[in-house]
Amino acid sequence: MPFEREAVLIATATIGTTLAPWGLSFIQSYAADKRLTVDDLRFEKVDVVVGAVLTGVIGAFVVVACAATLRARGISIDDAADAARALEPLAGDLAGVLFGAGLVGAGILGAAILPLSTAYSVSEFVGTESALDDRFGDARLFYVTYVGVMSLSAGLVLLPGVPLVAVLVLTQVLNAVLLVPLLAFMYGLSRDSQIMGPYTAKPAVAASYIVAIGLISLCLCALAVSTFAR
Repeated sequence: MPFEREAVLIATATIGTTLAPWGLSFIQSYAADKRLTVDDLRFEKVDVVVGAVLTGVIGAFVVVACAATLRARGISIDDAADAARALEPLAGDLAGVLFGAGLVGAGILGAAILPLSTAYSVSEFVGTESALDDRFGDARLFYVTYVGVMSLSAGLVLLPGVPLVAVLVLTQVLNAVLLVPLLAFMYGLSRDSQIMGPYTAKPAVAASYIVAIGLISLCLCALAVSTFAR
């Protein structure tokens, strides 16, 4: 990996999109919304492990595919059409259709999950926890936040001339920045025996948390140095 600003920027964005802070917030809120209990923990562990493995495997294939096609031909990704070219060796003329189908699927997932995570967080912040089975009259802030975030995001995407790839990368960098204080807070919770009881993080596990937080912080410091040293 070249230690240049552009490379460090992409590495930081990759961390932000993989360990997204909104995802961590969503998981705990949605678990409460679904009324999961400690008895469901073993199923949640399977869910998390399978999801983590698939994320790593799929991400690795994306990197390899783009490196072997776009990078090898000196193509930079400025829009969705450029990204679709990475699938040409596999899908040929149908690369655009295949990429478009995946993009629609990702868009539907994002439109459903990200505003919901924000709505959960805003409601919990003001002390009025809400759920999807609540009526609008009982959870006005929750639903207004949900619709408001979706509307704002759709409006930004539809604005003419907005560099969507740059917006996508920079928002993921922001995710990485927000991740550090959130992970530090979660580390404190995981080590609090009064809250976690028998599930309190053991020293070895807690050490791995600290290493992860340190590596992310190091990546952010490298980005700051490469940006402001220019």
